[in-house]
Amino acid sequence: MNLRDLKYIIAVADTRHFGKAAERCFVSQPTLSGQIKKLEEDLGVTIFERTNRSVEVTPIGEAILTHAHQIMEQADAIRQLSLAHQDPLAGPLRIGAIPTLSPYLMPLILMPLKNQYPQMRMVLSEEMTDTLLQRLRNHEIDAALLATDVNEQDFEVMPLFNEPFWLVYPTDHEFYTKDEITQKDLDKTDLLLLSEGHCLAQQAMDVCRLKERKDQGEMADLRASSLETLLQLVSAGFGTTLVPALAMRGSWTSGSGIVARKLEFKNAYRCVSLVFRKSYPRQQALQAFAQIILDSLPDTVSPLMNKQPGKAKKHKT
Repeated sequence: MNLRDLKYIIAVADTRHFGKAAERCFVSQPTLSGQIKKLEEDLGVTIFERTNRSVEVTPIGEAILTHAHQIMEQADAIRQLSLAHQDPLAGPLRIGAIPTLSPYLMPLILMPLKNQYPQMRMVLSEEMTDTLLQRLRNHEIDAALLATDVNEQDFEVMPLFNEPFWLVYPTDHEFYTKDEITQKDLDKTDLLLLSEGHCLAQQAMDVCRLKERKDQGEMADLRASSLETLLQLVSAGFGTTLVPALAMRGSWTSGSGIVARKLEFKNAYRCVSLVFRKSYPRQQALQAFAQIILDSLPDTVSPLMNKQPGKAKKHKT
């Protein structure tokens, strides 16, 4: 048994497909299949149940894979410690971010990150929360920028900033003439939501005190997969939506026939955090990455950690 064998079985378990696992490991399928079969014979157990239609992990295979992940992490830790001894801030940093944050935060931090830590190379993945958490568990990414609570024993959560919500509506909406928008107004608004799986959808429902999505009518049929699409629907007069503060820097804020107003409620914000495994060896690199974010934030959000003035230009909106 060697690290290559463990890499192969992890790939098959993740993809549930020998061909896809072989592509991921940059080997031929016969090579990967043969090596896994040899490993099963050496161990005297069956790790995968194979049929013409599916590949399933056996109960003993699940137990073996738990140890395989731990071993691969320790092997990676050895490599990372070696890099850290040379330069703790050098090498790739694999960061995941949710789609409602990444397009608006990354333009603020990429240049400061490059200028201050040219030896650090950020590898970005943009996916929804559940996918990022699973990739974090599988050691496929080093940390994730999330906007939901995470309560897992193996994860460390570093709160970065609170991001207020803004209410967006068409210029001919009844809200346009109101001096103040109250919680009561918001409770009965015609709210447009992102599709299932986006944490922003549930956060918007919480702010507007909606217990469940509408399952019929026009609003039930209008669900978008991106903020940009939601804003186009609002511009076309289909309803209102909530937008996180960083997205207010987008080009849609002018000449689009819509109005944006910050909500002045205690719970009208989301908390953005950096989540990582407690066992991750390069935490100094994560601290440096987090500081870059804090130093680059605009005035529309509230940092939850101390900034270090002068390292990155502060943006205003």
